Amino acid sequence: MTRVAAVDCGTNSIRLLVADADPATGKLVDLDRRMTVVRLGQGVDRTGRLAPEALERTFAACREYAAVIEEHGAERLRFVATSASRDAENRDDFVRGVRDILGVDPEVISGDQEAEFSFTGATKELTGRADLATPYLVVDIGGGSTEFVVGTDSVRAARSVDIGCVRMTERHLVRDGAVADPPSPELFDAVRADIEAALDLAGRTVPLTEARTLVGLAGSVTTVAAIALGLDEYDSEAIHHARLSHEQVRAITHRLMTATHAERAAIPAMHPGRVDVIASGALVLLSIMERIGAEEVVVSEHDILDGIGWSIA
Repeated sequence: MTRVAAVDCGTNSIRLLVADADPATGKLVDLDRRMTVVRLGQGVDRTGRLAPEALERTFAACREYAAVIEEHGAERLRFVATSASRDAENRDDFVRGVRDILGVDPEVISGDQEAEFSFTGATKELTGRADLATPYLVVDIGGGSTEFVVGTDSVRAARSVDIGCVRMTERHLVRDGAVADPPSPELFDAVRADIEAALDLAGRTVPLTEARTLVGLAGSVTTVAAIALGLDEYDSEAIHHARLSHEQVRAITHRLMTATHAERAAIPAMHPGRVDVIASGALVLLSIMERIGAEEVVVSEHDILDGIGWSIA
C-alpha cells in the first residue's frame, strides 16, 4: 500500500485526506479526513482577486494540514486547487504561499480535470452494485462551480459551470454588504434563472437525461442529507450512500430558502461556514433533479479528494 495525502482547495473550503491506498482491493483506508471552511473565493466573482484575509485563512489551514501530513508520514502529496483560484488575477500569491508551507505547488486544474477526479472518487466503490443502474451522473456542487460528469466505468462526458453555492449567494442574495435575512422569493428567482441557464450550457456537452443514477457530492448535498436524516450532529458514515427522494430535497430546499439566518444556524448538523450559502446549494441540487427527472439522489462522502488520492497512489 502507498500512503498518500490529498488536498482539495475549493471556493468555500479546503479539505485534507491522508490514506493508505490499496490497488489490489480498490480501497482507500482513511487515516485522517478533515475540512476547514476558509471562503477562499470571498468576493472573487465581483473583484477578480483573492482577498488578503481569505488567503490568510487558507494559509492557516495549510499550516495545520502540514503538521498532520508530517505526523502520518505520507509518501506523496498532491494539492489541487479549483474554481476560485482558477478565476483570480493574483493566484500567483496563492501558489507561492502554499509552496512555502507545504513544499508543493498547487495545481490549478481545469473544470474537466476536476470532474474526472470527482467521478473517480464517487463511483469507484459503486461498481457492480445491482441496485444502482448505469450510466451515473455525478454532480459536484462546490462553492464556485458545479461539475457534471456522465459515465459508467470511466468518464463519458463532463462539463463545469459557474453555479456554486458561494457564487450564487454573492451574486444574487447579498444586499448592502450582507446576505438578505431572509432573501426574498424574487432574489431566489434570479438564482434559479442563473442555474437554469447553466444547466442549458452543461446539457450541450453532457447527456444529462440519459443518466440512470444521480450521485451528489460535496457540502451542499451532504448537508441536505444530514437534515433529511434528522441527525443531531454531522455523521459522515450515516450520510455516505444515503438515498434522498426528490420530495425530501424539495421540502428541505423550501425550508432553507424561507428560513432566517438564525433558523438555519440552529439546524443541528449545519456547519457554521455553510449557514449563508446552503440555500443556494440546495436549490442547485433541486434544479438538477427536476431538470433530469431524478426521483432520488445517492449521496457520496467520497469525491474529488478520493479521486486525487487515487491519482497519486
